[in-house]
Amino acid sequence: MKTFKLSIIALLFSAMTTPIFAQNADEVISKYFTTIGGIEKLKPLKGVKMEMTVDAQGMEIPVELVQLTGGKMYVKISMQGKEITQVASDGNTIWNTNFMTMKAEKSDAETTANAILSNNDFPDALLDYKAKGYAADFVGKETKEGTECFKIKFTKKPVTVDGVKMDDITYYYFDTENFLAIATETEIKQGPMKGQKSISTMSDYQEVDGLLFPFAMNMGGQNMKVKKITLNPIVADKAFAFPTE
Repeated sequence: MKTFKLSIIALLFSAMTTPIFAQNADEVISKYFTTIGGIEKLKPLKGVKMEMTVDAQGMEIPVELVQLTGGKMYVKISMQGKEITQVASDGNTIWNTNFMTMKAEKSDAETTANAILSNNDFPDALLDYKAKGYAADFVGKETKEGTECFKIKFTKKPVTVDGVKMDDITYYYFDTENFLAIATETEIKQGPMKGQKSISTMSDYQEVDGLLFPFAMNMGGQNMKVKKITLNPIVADKAFAFPTE
C-alpha cells in the first residue's frame, strides 16, 4: 500500500513539473489561427493578391498571384516586357500557357478533377477542415529548419494519379513557440521525382490588415519574396477564364 501511495505522489509530481504543451491537432491548429489574426478575421476573406519576385537562376522575375473563393486563381509572370499567365482556374477549367507555343492549353481531366477538390480550401485548407471531410492528426515534435515544431499529418480527399486513387497527405510544421506554420511537406506522386519529398518553407511573417502572412517562401527550391499583399482585390472574371482566342 505504501508503494502504491508513493507511485501516485510521483505521478502527480511529474504532471506538475512536466511542461504543458499541445498534444492535440485541434489545439495546435486553433492556436495557429489565433496567432495569425483569428478565425473571425480569416473567414470573411474573399481573396488575396500577392505581388512578389521569384529568384530564377539569379534573375528576379516579377510574379502576381491571385486567389479568390470558389477556386478562382491565377499566377502571372512578367518576362522580357510581356505578362504571361502561367496557370489559371475559373473554378471549373484549369489552364496554362505553353511556353513553346505561347498558347493557352487546358489541363487534362485528371488534373482538373484533382484541382476542383480544393475549390473550398481558400483562405486556408485547415479552416473548418472537418466539415470539408479532411482529417488532422498530431504526430509529435520534430525539428524543422532548425526550429522545434509540432508536426501535424493533414489528410485531404484522395486524388487520382494515373488513374489510381491516392491519399492526399501534407505534413505541417508549426513552431512550438508561436504556432506559426514554418514548413509543409508532401510526397511527389508522379514524374522523375516520384516518391521524393517536396518541402515548402514560410518565414518573415508580416501583418496585413490584422492578418499575418509569410513574406518569404521557398517552394520547389525557388525563393520567393513578397513585396505587397492586397486583401479582397477586385478582379474581373475574364482574368481567370480560358482565352477564347
